Amino acid sequence: MILGLILVLGACSQSKQETHLSGPTMGTVYNVKYVDTAGVDAQALAAGIEQELAKINQLMSTYIQVSELSRFNNWASTEPFPVSGETIAVIQEAKRLGELSNGLLDVTVGPLVNIWGFGPSNKPKSIPSPADIANAKKVVGYDKLIIEGNTLTKTEPSLYVDLSTIAKGYAVDRLAAILEEFGLNNYLVEIGGEMRLAGLKQSQEPWKIAIEKPEMTTRSTQKIISVGNNAIATSGDYRNYYEEDGVRYSHLIDPKTGYPISHNLVSVTVIHPSSMTADGLATALNVMGTEKALALAEQEGLAVFLIARENGVFKEYSSSAFQKNITVY
Repeated sequence: MILGLILVLGACSQSKQETHLSGPTMGTVYNVKYVDTAGVDAQALAAGIEQELAKINQLMSTYIQVSELSRFNNWASTEPFPVSGETIAVIQEAKRLGELSNGLLDVTVGPLVNIWGFGPSNKPKSIPSPADIANAKKVVGYDKLIIEGNTLTKTEPSLYVDLSTIAKGYAVDRLAAILEEFGLNNYLVEIGGEMRLAGLKQSQEPWKIAIEKPEMTTRSTQKIISVGNNAIATSGDYRNYYEEDGVRYSHLIDPKTGYPISHNLVSVTVIHPSSMTADGLATALNVMGTEKALALAEQEGLAVFLIARENGVFKEYSSSAFQKNITVY
């Protein structure tokens, strides 16, 4: 789950050149703001956005029983299953990020998420036993998902794929592409906290984003930044958790151990040209913990901002690429 991004809107311009579109999608809402310097057909653009979002849902939603992904998940076979090029592209990126993160981003982790109570069944009646965790891990592993052409194959028939850590980012990228096809180069696209920005606001000021302070009960701002023509995604574990016998259980599950993360890294923000990539990386880096996340960011030249809880206070860390390329206000 992506948390911690607040759009700083400021005073809204009354100019007809600036347009705001919004609506429900993917269990959340989308927001598109653009400056119309091209005289676009606003109705055609709005229709194109709605059609694209409906298409992505029909391909990749796990909540729509007849979606392409749901049909694949119900395919209890090791025979190849044909899917769309769009779904292949998203799963290819998910697998690439899985390799990059040494398996910490794993779109097949659903069985572990479910037994810990963060899936559709919510909080479990009891904490899963080591045997429960071991059994769930047997059917988890992105290496059990094979891509060949436009087909997917499971080496484990009960493998379950959930693209929620990356699909919203993909949808953001697709909406940005539609805006650019209409000749629009000054825009903000946001779905459930995943954003992509380009150009300037109607006021000729940069789009500004507030990174949320990772507090459990209140909402406030840790830092305000602008990211240029880039996407931004934040992952945090400070709201989606439960406590049992004084122990805090995060919704972020380490696929290698089968247990919720227990380190002190509470928020990760990633800036990247692709919202899909930023979306997946934010989750993977959050699972890693501060030291490993910073090391990977430096290795890959990623612009990353981290917040850790140390001795009861929040401490900030940022990568070299963040310090060099991101404007902080």
